[in-house]
Amino acid sequence: MKRIFWLSVLALGAGFGLRLFFVQKYPTNSTSDTVLYEQMATNWLHHHVYAMNVDGGIPPVDLRMPGYPAYLAVVYLLTGRTGEAARHYVMLGQIGVDLCGCLVTAWLAALLFSFKRDAGSWERVFLVTLWLAALCPFTANYTAVPLTEVFAVLFSGAAYVAMIALIRQATVRKMGLRKASWTEDHSEAALAFLGGLLIGAGTLFRPETPLLLVVGWIFLAVIWLRKKDYLRGLKLFAIAVAGCVLPLVPWAVRNAITLHEVQFLAPKNSNLPGELVPNGFMAWERTWLFRMKDCYAAPWKLNGDDINLGDLPARAFDTPEEKERVGAILERYNETDMLTAEEDAAFGRVAQERTARHPLRTYVWIPALRSLVIWFTPRIELLPYSGDVFPLKDAWENDRVDQGVTVGFFLLNILYLALAIGGGWILWRENAALRVAVALLVGYLVIRTVFLTTLETPEPRYVLECFPAILALGGQVFAGKRKRSETAGVAG
Repeated sequence: MKRIFWLSVLALGAGFGLRLFFVQKYPTNSTSDTVLYEQMATNWLHHHVYAMNVDGGIPPVDLRMPGYPAYLAVVYLLTGRTGEAARHYVMLGQIGVDLCGCLVTAWLAALLFSFKRDAGSWERVFLVTLWLAALCPFTANYTAVPLTEVFAVLFSGAAYVAMIALIRQATVRKMGLRKASWTEDHSEAALAFLGGLLIGAGTLFRPETPLLLVVGWIFLAVIWLRKKDYLRGLKLFAIAVAGCVLPLVPWAVRNAITLHEVQFLAPKNSNLPGELVPNGFMAWERTWLFRMKDCYAAPWKLNGDDINLGDLPARAFDTPEEKERVGAILERYNETDMLTAEEDAAFGRVAQERTARHPLRTYVWIPALRSLVIWFTPRIELLPYSGDVFPLKDAWENDRVDQGVTVGFFLLNILYLALAIGGGWILWRENAALRVAVALLVGYLVIRTVFLTTLETPEPRYVLECFPAILALGGQVFAGKRKRSETAGVAG
């Protein structure tokens, strides 16, 4: 154990160095989300109101979940600084959070490994996965930006651990071949509650986190369906739901008292009361937008800046006549830089016509392309590089350093995904319990990806919550085997 401890410290030290490099060399912020979080935290700390700044006032809002502003408020309280002046301290704190996430990911890998009958010791897969997580630049560079990602990754990983542990506990009894003891009954209930509690805590940072509860329990239900112990499965599910709701109750009570609405999550479209939800504009975007680069041309300019027709890609128009119609709408919009209900309705009619002409484009091809983009990307959106992989020759001639870094990160991302596929296949072949565990992890990755394709903007950062599962599966590729004499007693 002493050897494992010091090797773990070494991996975490390397991970700390990588994250500190990003914080020192490439600190950044989101002009919209970061500023909004900082306003909420500052108003919460100084005025005791969860509010944003609007026209000189601080009206209470529910635009964002309160977890990250609470973290910022704690940092502000400890440092005596707020906003931009405190960002360095915020990022340093996030380094610690992300390193905890690395340990959780390694724990998840070791737990998956423990299902195997004939395998090497858990220490190897734990350490390999810890190094993979500690040196993963895609999660590490999000410590250098005041956003929710590091917390979302941590709580997602911890929830994976609780659910996989619940699967293991249930399968210790050989899928129902013997009756559960009193201790096993209560340990399963504790794991179900803990899993729900962790998902609820994660929801305080990312409102879509309950997807993990729904998807996870669909696959967990397989165990109790096979055992025909329906009542037990329903009881554990109810316990998990209670655990998930518990951290959200104060938020819902606050919303009921302050905003006169029972709201457990943030509004889907992050709109203020009475603010126009641009449903027509978003429907139009869903007929052509699939790259993050396109977000800078349209959605991230909406209600704040001119949207130029020439900045939109050619696929945004089917005909020259349609381009003229969109240009006329944008011309009216650019007079005020605020979308009106009439302009939004006009975009909606364009979207309906485009969808009627090519329904597969809207409902199949664009979502499929969004899925590819958010998974197969260089993930350098926080770094000063273009992210343009293709065309290779032109990009190489324009800037060799930029192209070299971009292609390197692109290939590294593919390597992580390839390792995850390989590790998942290794586990899948082992036994029925591991098939349920792998199906749970992969099922969540698939459902979350489908969900993300419905959002207004396809940002690659939204799949980082899947990386604990990706890395834990990838670590299985490097797991060794031990002699049969050492493998007695592992449940399958």
